[in-house]
Amino acid sequence: MNALTTYLKHVRAEFVHIVWPTRQTAIAHTLVVIIIAAEITVLVGILDYLFGGVVSRVVGG
Repeated sequence: MNALTTYLKHVRAEFVHIVWPTRQTAIAHTLVVIIIAAEITVLVGILDYLFGGVVSRVVGG
């Protein structure tokens, strides 16, 4: 139990060193992640459509 208490004290002390992002930075990074995820979704959808068409022609469906 003593080790857990010591660990939690160290964790609490490290929280002082954290530099939290500003609201504007957090929003900007969130938008970047959403845009990249949307682009990847579109890319995967296009590739799925293309490969599905190729497989359909090969299989004969």
